[in-house]
Amino acid sequence: MGKRRIRNLQYIKAGETIGFDTSDDRRKETEEKYGVKTFDKFEEAMKDIPDALIISTPPDLHVKYAMEAAKNNKHFFMEASVVDYGMDDLIKECKKRDIVAAPSCTMRFQPSIKKMKEIVDRKDIGDALLFTHHCGQYLPDWHPWEDYRKFYVAKKATGAAKEIVSFELVWLTWILGDIGTVSCFKGKLSRLDVDIDDAYQIIMKFKNRVFGHMLIDVISRIPERSCKIIGEEGVIHWEWGTGVKVYMTKDKRWKDYPEKAGTSVKGYAEKIKEDPYIEEMDTFVKAIKKETKYPYSLEEDKRVLDVLAAAEKSSDYETQVKTIH
Repeated sequence: MGKRRIRNLQYIKAGETIGFDTSDDRRKETEEKYGVKTFDKFEEAMKDIPDALIISTPPDLHVKYAMEAAKNNKHFFMEASVVDYGMDDLIKECKKRDIVAAPSCTMRFQPSIKKMKEIVDRKDIGDALLFTHHCGQYLPDWHPWEDYRKFYVAKKATGAAKEIVSFELVWLTWILGDIGTVSCFKGKLSRLDVDIDDAYQIIMKFKNRVFGHMLIDVISRIPERSCKIIGEEGVIHWEWGTGVKVYMTKDKRWKDYPEKAGTSVKGYAEKIKEDPYIEEMDTFVKAIKKETKYPYSLEEDKRVLDVLAAAEKSSDYETQVKTIH
């Protein structure tokens, strides 16, 4: 993600970029590919007096570096949160400062997600009532250039499926509102050589009474991301990489909103487009310049993490029900 963010910043001509990483190999590759100066110590990088920090570390280190940014009055962007290691303290610190604190919300910039939000807000399908969502991709395919057992997605606290739960909740709550009640089954189902929960089945009731469920897995041998929202007067259906189609009872036909081709990067799945990431970085930079407001707050991110924690707690205390014959 650090390399992707450098590409994004260079694409929008955001200015000079420097890097910090503890890995010699990653620094060497980044210097050669993108022509940026890198450091192996955080303190040395900070001596270059950056205006803003992009925090693309493993998730359990996000808040640590975000707090360093805040205490030094630096704007910061941090990747998707998975664990709540001091978010309340970070929120309090940022409230004292005139800085842009930007948690990632990449999917809110994805064209089909924006289209679904527009359709729901416009009530083209009447009031939303139900939804079902599935997101899955085989874990070894995430980073085919490295051993999946050796980076953060293989750790229990920052496991791959757990990360995607929070990633998807960021946009689902944007479209459908705040979640009131949650229940979950999670567990290790596959033979993947990692000690993580590789599947989450989550049932949700939103505060506006919308019901739905979300299946997240890192088992599916073909990438899968699809969502269906059922309303009083129609249905929205989204397939990742294809687009949105809407059925409205008043028209008695499907209307298609296909996704544009977008920009792909070699080494990533074809369906993973660079464009939402570019727009996200551009929005962050424009927020620093006070040309716009960043659309997602630390407080919203904390609410998503609270839902994830409640879901996991629900699964940990699951009740065994016996069938009575």
